[in-house]
Amino acid sequence: MTSGNNGASTPEDDDPFGYLYADGQANGAQPPSGGGYGYPNSVSRVRAVGERRNGQQSQRQTAQYGQPPTVPQQQGTYGQPNANYAAPENFGAGGGPSTGRQPVQGGGGRGRGPNTKGLLIGAVAVVAAVVIGIAVAMANGDDGSDDNKAGGQASTSATASASASPSESAADDADKAELPDPVDAKALNLGGSAALASDVEGAQAAGGVYVGNLNQVGNSVTWTVNGIPSDGTYTIFAHYSATGDDQEMTLTVNGKTFGSKFGLDNYRHAADGDFAKGWTTSYTWPSLTKGTNTISVSCQAGDKCNVLLDQLWVKKGKVTR
Repeated sequence: MTSGNNGASTPEDDDPFGYLYADGQANGAQPPSGGGYGYPNSVSRVRAVGERRNGQQSQRQTAQYGQPPTVPQQQGTYGQPNANYAAPENFGAGGGPSTGRQPVQGGGGRGRGPNTKGLLIGAVAVVAAVVIGIAVAMANGDDGSDDNKAGGQASTSATASASASPSESAADDADKAELPDPVDAKALNLGGSAALASDVEGAQAAGGVYVGNLNQVGNSVTWTVNGIPSDGTYTIFAHYSATGDDQEMTLTVNGKTFGSKFGLDNYRHAADGDFAKGWTTSYTWPSLTKGTNTISVSCQAGDKCNVLLDQLWVKKGKVTR
């Protein structure tokens, strides 16, 4: 076999770009025309844009500016599936084929559009919660919580104290009212050689009468006190005049000597014998029983009894005036 030209369909002529080379041109390769590659026997499969084939039918889809393309309706025989094919330009933005349904506008369907009813219910609930909170705060304020703090306890204590104080004051007033008035010298029982007199000025008893001559052993004054409201400590006051040295006498309550001597000091610093300038007051704190009590001030051995006494009175508790 000798080498030679076997024809135009040799393998070297399969190069679709043969027309670019000298040997391809020598073999008859031409530039593409009508959609071919330039090879003499090449087959053109290029179709115009928009043309699609389905079986033996060919339709051309032409999209106009601003209008969506129309999808051809495919009809098939009974029991045969339809060859539904749509060009890519017929697909929507989501990538799926158009179903021919238009989206519902204006929220006409159920579950679409803003839920105005839910928003209204929420707003009403918020307003109701605010109103309830204000009502609770006002109720607590009426109960005295301005004080939700230490303030509430102070208010309660103040109320309790205010309500208790009148009761205590009333009790004290009642006790004071039940206690006897001061007793003058004329109403005292005199013992020994004690005697009434009125020649020294300054006595506060009625008529300026006082008890003198108490500076002898065995002399005394006794006061029977009625109406003591309860057992307890009381204060016995004595109005007297002392001069020179401080004086002291014996106090007897219900027949028993009470404690130390009853001090009757010269608080006015009156000169010895100047009884008009020595009038003053002293007190002691004996225990008394409810009802009637007998109180005696007497001159006993060792006492200093050079005093003039015109009045005695009693007060509840330990007081000084």
